[in-house]
Amino acid sequence: MVVSSGSGLCPPGWTGIVVLDGGALVTVPDAGLVEPLRDALRGALVEDGVDLPRVTERLSGRLQEGLGAREVLGPATLAYVDADAFVPCHVGADVEPLTLGDPEVGGLLAAVSEQDADESGLAEVGSAVWVVRAEGGEVVAAAGYRTWLDTAAHLSVLTAEGFRGRGLARAVASAAVADALDAGLLPQWRARPEASRRVARALGFRELGSQVSLRVER
Repeated sequence: MVVSSGSGLCPPGWTGIVVLDGGALVTVPDAGLVEPLRDALRGALVEDGVDLPRVTERLSGRLQEGLGAREVLGPATLAYVDADAFVPCHVGADVEPLTLGDPEVGGLLAAVSEQDADESGLAEVGSAVWVVRAEGGEVVAAAGYRTWLDTAAHLSVLTAEGFRGRGLARAVASAAVADALDAGLLPQWRARPEASRRVARALGFRELGSQVSLRVER
């Protein structure tokens, strides 16, 4: 457990919890939350780490010493793939790369709901963006990634609402994953919806952990 008001694991001022392969990392915005959160986590320890839904329930369902989770984001699964496990998508829609900041990617972000755009994280990628176009030429699916600590490539994938369920997310994500692996990075996929998790599994990703963010107040 680490005190960090600027943690990248969660929104500013929130508590972030990440569980990976039996270990847990928790960041809290101030030192006064360390012991109360530690107590909540002790009540949620399981054989393979921390039961994140149980932590959320303990903090949301009943106050502990005046402490409560006022807002919760997640839990979301964390999945990873290496070059040996990667299952590339070679068929389907034509995929092309666009440069970072291309206005056509901005058009896709503007065409979906604010929640979908934020959830995808596509506006924050640092790589090229691989896209699929509709017959009219507009971008309807896109994927890219952010590099974390020169080690991990955090994937961002977004498909326009009317074009979902056609395999477009898998096509653009496959191109982004291939580029990340070529760069020597470890692709990471974070997802809450089952549809997104299915895309990751189809590409060979293996779920190894989960993440949740809590806005904790007294």
